[in-house]
Amino acid sequence: MTISIILVIFAVFTLLWLIRRAKGQYLTTKLEDHPARQIRLVDVEAFRNLVDPAEEEYLRIQLPPAVFRKIQRRRLRAAIDYVSCAARNAALLLNIAEAARRSSDPATVATAERLIDNAIRLRLYALRVIPRLYIAMLLPMRGLTAVPFADRYEQVARQVILLGIRFPASPKF
Repeated sequence: MTISIILVIFAVFTLLWLIRRAKGQYLTTKLEDHPARQIRLVDVEAFRNLVDPAEEEYLRIQLPPAVFRKIQRRRLRAAIDYVSCAARNAALLLNIAEAARRSSDPATVATAERLIDNAIRLRLYALRVIPRLYIAMLLPMRGLTAVPFADRYEQVARQVILLGIRFPASPKF
């Protein structure tokens, strides 16, 4: 009985930690500067290519097993970097959307609310995808699909455009 209570308390604290992390409260960069300048570009098509099952199968057929495993681990590390970058961008966008939520324009407020909701979901989804990618690095398995992550990221990007946020490096998000 005592072990059950300890496990429940541990689970609750873990859940609270995950929620706080998803909301971007553990963002380590300084946000005094304009957050939009800190956003890094994410090439969604390159990410889709890295987690594409057809591309993985093609490489599996074309390469010797040892070379395939080495290449696949590199591809998955790159995919983890993309997901981490997208999650960090979502945390920055949460801060931007919080400011936009205080706007007097109802359309801006509504878009900011949707952006907040989707950015939180994107961060939570990243917390699910990253461990799967690490597991796939350790245990080569077929059919790893993280493509819905790219779809969610693009949805957040569309809402950023609706808010009219300009990014200094490139118009591509």
